[in-house]
Amino acid sequence: MNTLITILFLVFAVFILVAAIMTVTVKNIVHAALWLISSFFGVGALYLLMEAEFLGVAQVLIYVGAVSILILFAIMLTRDLEGSQNRQLTPRWWIALIVPAALFGVLIVPTVMTHAWQLPPPPPAGQPPSISDAQQIGTAFMREYLLPFEVAAILLLVAMIGAIVVAFEEREQRRRVLTLAEQVRLRRQRQQQVATLPEPAVSAVQPSEATGSET
Repeated sequence: MNTLITILFLVFAVFILVAAIMTVTVKNIVHAALWLISSFFGVGALYLLMEAEFLGVAQVLIYVGAVSILILFAIMLTRDLEGSQNRQLTPRWWIALIVPAALFGVLIVPTVMTHAWQLPPPPPAGQPPSISDAQQIGTAFMREYLLPFEVAAILLLVAMIGAIVVAFEEREQRRRVLTLAEQVRLRRQRQQQVATLPEPAVSAVQPSEATGSET
């Protein structure tokens, strides 16, 4: 069982690294966003492998279901996709490669090599166990952490109401954007108006006759 978990961990870790590298190296920015979503999925799988179900579900729902979709909509609404095959790397991309590699070598490597990776000991008798799985987190939200949970919910509700009010104020100030059906209806009305216009009177004098009379 431990061998299988180790193999799965290595597979997910390699997948996350490959997806992260593809995110910053592919030329198409939409493909980069899709690789970023794949990396988020891999991190969620790692959480599930470590028996952190709540973090795994939160990773998928928040980062994959909300943040990534927001990024995709922002890309599609603000960027000209016809020029998405252009070079995405700046001329000084090597600086951006050296800095994280140095940080990784200075911070992560010593921590991994010197830290004692052991499971925490069980709690002593009489002490309640630590909160670990999703059921215990939900129970804690409804008991000892009920007041902070409700305060956070009220703050989010107030922020949402404020965003709606600001959006409606800006909507009244700016020009209304027509829907597709309204654009089609307006185009048909314009075509009908053009069709009902009287045709201009045709002159009885031909251009050749007019030039002959002038001569």
